[in-house]
Amino acid sequence: MIAMKKFRVGILGATGVVGQRFIQLLEDHPQFEITALAASGRSQGKPFAQACTWRLPGDMPERVKQIVVEPPAPPLDCDLVFASLPGEIAKDAEEEFARAGYPVISNSSSHRMSADVPLLIPEVNADHLALIDFQRKNRGFDRGFIVTNPNCSAIVIVMALAPLHTKFGVTSCVVTTMQALSGAGYPGVASLDATDNVIPFIGGEEEKIEAETLKLLGHCQNGAIAGPDMTVSAQCNRVNVSDGHMASIRVKLKTAVSIDDIRGALASFTSQPQQLKLHSAPEKPIVVRDEIDRPQPRLDRDSGNGMSVTVGRVMPDNVLDYRFVALGHNTIRGAAGAAILNAELLIAQGYLVQ
Repeated sequence: MIAMKKFRVGILGATGVVGQRFIQLLEDHPQFEITALAASGRSQGKPFAQACTWRLPGDMPERVKQIVVEPPAPPLDCDLVFASLPGEIAKDAEEEFARAGYPVISNSSSHRMSADVPLLIPEVNADHLALIDFQRKNRGFDRGFIVTNPNCSAIVIVMALAPLHTKFGVTSCVVTTMQALSGAGYPGVASLDATDNVIPFIGGEEEKIEAETLKLLGHCQNGAIAGPDMTVSAQCNRVNVSDGHMASIRVKLKTAVSIDDIRGALASFTSQPQQLKLHSAPEKPIVVRDEIDRPQPRLDRDSGNGMSVTVGRVMPDNVLDYRFVALGHNTIRGAAGAAILNAELLIAQGYLVQ
């Protein structure tokens, strides 16, 4: 068998928590190899092993240790970039790379709600990739483009809503999140704030979840996203958990259905990534658990190698129709893993070519 030539990858924001997760997940990936690392400020000009304090379990991969960290600006020695830059520099840097001909697969929030930028969950809205053609025309891009993955909690929530909305129609959704400390980056929340505490505020998070959910569940029509007839209300809390964002979700449906219908729609859900057998796609995008006390972050966040969303506590609701709890790994399914799956879909759909 002839080995497939791999796409050369650059990582913007490589020294951060999500940048490190990109490096970890891309080690030995069959379609990608890391050839460039970039970060802002004092990391530049140093070998990655010297510039980065490794924060993830296990050792820093050997193949990246001697890569010299460069500024997050073109040119970089790569075919595409995965971006996880701080918000204050992400918008301009990502557009600069796209304009220079690089496909940009971003974890940053700067372009998520731009009308011509796909906000993508491959299992949910692969048709939104059609926006790339309009984006290139609108912005004068040639080979380059920008595709983003959603907010880390929005991914968990929308993965659970999508099969219900497709089959039964969701008209209202009320969600309360309990979000892990790693979602704040490093060093994130001070230990004296987090210990013995729940913080009922995460800046901008509620607005992101409400807006992104509607864009993700909309349909692409003539270069624009037509949102669903749905209302979404979110409250967000930071809790003393290392990894794993949990959401308590209540839904009102257009169609009267049984609890078995709800469970069946969730448990049987598959989509394009599973049909295409994409490398990072979990066999079961949604894992439904029967135990009365699941999901739990420590027990369930790594389901499907961190790429599955686990749903439990599926019950009738006295105010809306049904309620359930959804959990996902925020730095894998909610960040780096999501962007890598997006890139795999872009290859399968012919948007990434060598």
